[in-house]
Amino acid sequence: MSNPELLHDLLLELRTPAVRDLAWALLSPALLANTTPAQRHPLQASCWMQQPPQLADWLAQHDQDAGPLHAWLTAKPLRRLGLYYERLWQYALHAAPDIDVVAANLPIRQNGQTLGELDLLLRDDEGEHHLELAVKFYLGTGGGDAADWLGPGSQDRLDLKLGHLTQHQLPLSARREARGALNDLQLGEPRSAFWLGGYLFYPWPDDCTPPRGANREHCRGRWLHRRHWHDFAATAPGAHWQPLPRLAWLAPARLSADECGSADMFQQWLNSLRPDAQAQLLVRLEDDHTGDWREVERIFLVNDQWPVHS
Repeated sequence: MSNPELLHDLLLELRTPAVRDLAWALLSPALLANTTPAQRHPLQASCWMQQPPQLADWLAQHDQDAGPLHAWLTAKPLRRLGLYYERLWQYALHAAPDIDVVAANLPIRQNGQTLGELDLLLRDDEGEHHLELAVKFYLGTGGGDAADWLGPGSQDRLDLKLGHLTQHQLPLSARREARGALNDLQLGEPRSAFWLGGYLFYPWPDDCTPPRGANREHCRGRWLHRRHWHDFAATAPGAHWQPLPRLAWLAPARLSADECGSADMFQQWLNSLRPDAQAQLLVRLEDDHTGDWREVERIFLVNDQWPVHS
């Protein structure tokens, strides 16, 4: 249900970073194609998916006036990328003309203890739904086994995330402890599914195979150890590289000339990195001849001890 072609066209036009991230969240491909349990696009039953020009117009309007979106995002502190991603989805689903957001981030408690939260409870033309949302960035260290795909901090793993979804997050709405909260919302037995967006990063210079079940259209990049940086950089001499802060990791970057640092600034930044620094997301930018610089490639630069297992 994602729409990479529409996303590509919109990203050529949209300029506001939060609106670009919103478009990316709604239209980028899922990481996985074949999954158990079920994966479901939150807008699957919406006219926005059946008639993409409506969604494109809505996003273009926000690019002209992003005030309501910015107000929504600043209403709650967003220190984590996953929360930012969820808030973007919530904003869109509240605005979708044929979707009823019954609840978001609904806590389920037992004897005063929180067992977990239900990310989204929705009604649409296909019924009642409990959806879990996640955006992940996984670096491949082996091949087709999900256990070989690690988060930048090396603690998170694709297999662990899928296991947590299967064993805890998705069954939560069917537990008896959730019944009272669902009754209060006049919900019956919502069907549980998830939506997993993000990027898969392949090692340089060795490469690896995608995880089993990966979506052929998934967003991708590369990763390399610090010791390989000079050899890697030599493959694109004169390229303009820039680090991105974590909350800018979603949509491909589009920066004004004033926002682009110089080659000397990048080298100073690189030299200042501690040997044990956490993984850094770098993007290669090219001048698009309109005065902006656009991302054409992204990599994770990890320290030479990565991955570090606790």
